[in-house]
Amino acid sequence: MQPPTPHLVYFADPMCSWCWGFAPVLDAIAADHPDLPIRLVLGGLRPFTRTAMDAAARQSTRRHWEHVAAASGQPFDFGFFDRTGFVYDTEPAARAVVAARRLQPGRTFALMRAIAHGFYAENRDVTEAATLADLAEATGFDRDAFLAAFEDEATKAETLQDFAIAQQSGVTGFPTLLAGPQHDGSFLPVTVGYQDPQAVLARIGMWLEHQLADG
Repeated sequence: MQPPTPHLVYFADPMCSWCWGFAPVLDAIAADHPDLPIRLVLGGLRPFTRTAMDAAARQSTRRHWEHVAAASGQPFDFGFFDRTGFVYDTEPAARAVVAARRLQPGRTFALMRAIAHGFYAENRDVTEAATLADLAEATGFDRDAFLAAFEDEATKAETLQDFAIAQQSGVTGFPTLLAGPQHDGSFLPVTVGYQDPQAVLARIGMWLEHQLADG
C-alpha cells in the first residue's frame, strides 16, 4: 500500500480577513512548489449568523482589516463600514467554495480568491447567492450549474462536514496551514495565523527536506 502523498492542509474561510491577507502567501507556495498538493478545508468563521453588525462590531472589524492591510498589502474597500444592517453570515460564501470543489476541483481556490476579492476589495455582498453566482461565472463556471450545486443538499452537507473537520482538528483560527502526514500520521503546523511568505516558505522548505531525508 502506497503511503499518503505529502501535502498541505489549508483551513480558511473566504470571509476571513487574515485569509485574504494570506492569499499572496498561497501564490508564493504555488510558485515555489507547483507540485505540492494543498487540500482546502472550509473552517466556518461565522456560519449561520443572523444578527446584523452593530457599531461596536463594525469598529472591531475595521481594526482587523486595517491590521491585515498593513501586514499584507492587500487591498480593502473601507466603504463596507458605511453599510447598515449587514449580517456577517459566512456560510453562503463557504458553501459556494464547496460547490466549486464539487463541480471543478481545479477552480476551487480561484473562486475562493474571487469571493474574497469581491468582498474585501470591491465591497460586494457575498452573502447573496446572486453575487456568488456572478463571481463563479466570472471565474469560469456555468452559472446555472453553479447555482444548482450551491443549493444542492449534498453541498450543504459537505460544507457542514468541512466545518466539523476543522473543529475536530482543533483549529481555532484562520488561516491555519498544516503539512504532512508525518511517519506517525500526524500533521505539522506550518503556520497558525498569518505569517509573511518568506517565513512560510522557509518552514515548508525545512519540512520537505526532512521528508526527503526520512524517505
